[in-house]
Amino acid sequence: MTSPASSGALEAVERVLNRGGDARDVLQQVVDVLHERTGRWVAIAIDSEIRLSAGGEQPAKRQRHPIVWQGRPIAELWTSADADPALCERVALILSPYCRP
Repeated sequence: MTSPASSGALEAVERVLNRGGDARDVLQQVVDVLHERTGRWVAIAIDSEIRLSAGGEQPAKRQRHPIVWQGRPIAELWTSADADPALCERVALILSPYCRP
């Protein structure tokens, strides 16, 4: 992580994942926490279609981070272009069990 804010956001995401629950609810909570902690637009897309988002309108420029399950991309974490890429990559990695088919 490149900043204390990113570290705090990752810790908040990990707390959501540790509580567990229904996959869709957990994913929405993660999207909400990332938006709240970073102030950036965040979404999870499956087949290039946004399924969950937080932060208003989708920005024109964004990052896409693959969410991979068993070596196969199954979804993507989309964020504003100015989001911390290291944070986003880490979150995409730990979300995979909740996005699996």
